[in-house]
Amino acid sequence: MGWESAMFARPAKALAAFAIMVVVCMGCNAAPKGEGLSATVELSPGEETFASICSACHGLRGEGQPDWHIRKPDGTLPAPPLNGEGHTWHHGDGLLYRIVSEGGQLWEDPDLPQFKSGMPALGGQLSHEEIVDVIEYVKGLWVDKEVRGVSIIEHQAVMSETDPFPSSGS
Repeated sequence: MGWESAMFARPAKALAAFAIMVVVCMGCNAAPKGEGLSATVELSPGEETFASICSACHGLRGEGQPDWHIRKPDGTLPAPPLNGEGHTWHHGDGLLYRIVSEGGQLWEDPDLPQFKSGMPALGGQLSHEEIVDVIEYVKGLWVDKEVRGVSIIEHQAVMSETDPFPSSGS
């Protein structure tokens, strides 16, 4: 059997090899400017931080984990989508900031054992500006998304009027 036949006879292996190649090539973006892909790919600061930290759980495009609304055996929920398909847009900037900075465990309550979060606190790892940049990047994923005829970006902006980002000294 020639290599072409072998490739088509094993589509799962071919797909896995292609996926590995894509992941390896994505790693090229980490090269210093002027080398590899980074010379032609410009990421916003928020997108870069999202790709390097948040995408491991929330997906490269903010799609979240499969079955994100079904509890895992440890009681936590898988990472939700941040692309407008989940519930993130229901929250003001301040709460989103606190969740990223302080982690989801902050909102766990012994009186509400059904809520258990796996979201880590990233405030010790990310600066105020980096957290704001990531949230602004995520909000950019909501462009043209509506629920019942209402723009989710507009809805979230109204929520943020009473719960804005904290000042950088907070």
